[in-house]
Amino acid sequence: MSFNKVLAGLGLTVSLIQPVHAGLPNGVASGDTSQTSTVLWARSALSGNVNFQVKEADTVVFEQSVPVINPRIPAKLAVNNLSAGKLYSYSVTSPDGVVRTGSFKTAAAAGGTPAVHFGVTGDWRGELAPYPAVKNVPSKALDFFVKLGDTIYADVSSPAVTGQARSLKDFQLKHKEVYTRHDGLNTLARLQRHVSTFSMIDDHEVTNDFAGGAPAASDARFGETTGLINQTALYNNGLQAFTQYNAIADNRYPIVGDNLTDGRPDLYRAQRYGSTAAVYMLDARSFRDQELPGVTDITSPTQIGNFVAQSFDVGKATTRTLLGKKQLERLKADLLAAQSDQVIWKFVMVPEPIQNLGVLAASDRFEGYASERSELLGFIDENSIKNVVFVTADIHGTLINDLTYQRREDVIKAILATGNPLAAPQIKTSAFEISTGSVAYSPGFGDSIIGLLSAIPNGDLLLAQLFAAVGVNNVTEFNALPMGVRNAAMEGFINSQLSAMGYTPLGLEGNDLIAAKSIKGTNASVFSFGWTRFDIRPDNHALKITTYGIAPYTTQDLKNNPAEVVSRNPEIISQFQIIPKP
Repeated sequence: MSFNKVLAGLGLTVSLIQPVHAGLPNGVASGDTSQTSTVLWARSALSGNVNFQVKEADTVVFEQSVPVINPRIPAKLAVNNLSAGKLYSYSVTSPDGVVRTGSFKTAAAAGGTPAVHFGVTGDWRGELAPYPAVKNVPSKALDFFVKLGDTIYADVSSPAVTGQARSLKDFQLKHKEVYTRHDGLNTLARLQRHVSTFSMIDDHEVTNDFAGGAPAASDARFGETTGLINQTALYNNGLQAFTQYNAIADNRYPIVGDNLTDGRPDLYRAQRYGSTAAVYMLDARSFRDQELPGVTDITSPTQIGNFVAQSFDVGKATTRTLLGKKQLERLKADLLAAQSDQVIWKFVMVPEPIQNLGVLAASDRFEGYASERSELLGFIDENSIKNVVFVTADIHGTLINDLTYQRREDVIKAILATGNPLAAPQIKTSAFEISTGSVAYSPGFGDSIIGLLSAIPNGDLLLAQLFAAVGVNNVTEFNALPMGVRNAAMEGFINSQLSAMGYTPLGLEGNDLIAAKSIKGTNASVFSFGWTRFDIRPDNHALKITTYGIAPYTTQDLKNNPAEVVSRNPEIISQFQIIPKP
């Protein structure tokens, strides 16, 4: 009698005793792809050997097996000795014979100026899977895709883990959750199959708004009283799981007697694509100093002035850091080298915005570390490094603006002369920023601002200002307006706050150092889930930036009508073009 018949006699079926997710349930991926190398990734639900094979055209150029002992730990493999500017295919075979295939393209060789196409997004929560906001990415023939942090929300309950993830297993389960099929889709796994990725952390890979360079004793969530936060068990578990569940090499800073960096994960990466573009990935969490206390009343000139003065470290002998001095110096050197080598576009990928957005929740952004912000932007400006684009996430919405800065010495002079740090002149640069919206975080930027204004002193007056601009009286009426109208209203509201602080309004067309033209939409796309696409032409090297989005949804929407949510298709929300400076 066959084993299947025995099971049938017991009222069971084979599927009931086999692993629910046999084979390769989280798909396959490549990442950190350079001109000559890549990292391949897959998670097997079974122990045994996972086989990786790489082909150029029909020729096998690499093959190796990786043993899997613990199915929670994905198999990864570094592949070297590849050729620049080539399309490769690869296949991964699980211990039970399941085969999944994918492809990746190596970066272009030095010299030429080929077209470059890539995508960027960040911020997705496990309970909001399966992420239809990025389901059109595989059809766009991109060279690579950047995951800009908050790839899990380790501190937010989801079906995988209740409450804050703490153990390594907790963090692994959170990562596994986002790459697993939900409601018939496995959107992120499908994206990674044919688009090589660069993976980055923000705070929620560990816990909200953490500062890795701060003393562990300063944050009770880490439960330790000695050393720095980037030495704690919670941080190490979060970073270990992140490295395991992404196609990324496990690089570490050398042991050189530096208490901030010794032996810590080294997530800084730089990659060029011919002379068309250079891309720099930054870790903005692991080495930052403790954040400043936030402003409670954003209408109070006294609180605003005090916060800005503190952000510039007025009265202190040393300045605070967000990136860590070592990482900042690496970025400066790479930007200077790219300019010297006549690389046209330089993209700085950093999870938190560097544009001025005002004091609301500014402690967690570059604005809370204004001395270092000014040092970096001043370096770019004073060395005439052209065509620098900061690409950020974290705020769950798309905002586009040029970048101005104040010199720290000017701020100190302004305080001595007038008592107002905002009286220091703003210096215009040719650099600009675009933040990208979230794949799935509810509420998004626009709705979050409305919620915050409802909860802070004098916020009701600001809400009334927002609603009056579009002729409505309350949140319900405002939410009934078309998305484009709400985006324009929020852009106007943000600009009113920026103007009050002497900052430039959103957008690029008012800056004569940037040759920008709007094609569609507004400078604020803050009521959608989505991603951002970057396309550089090979002839005039014009950069076109396109924001795709869908209407946002909640966990209740998924519960009530998952088919409707999954059927939402990303559409172009905004688009603009920039001609590079020679």
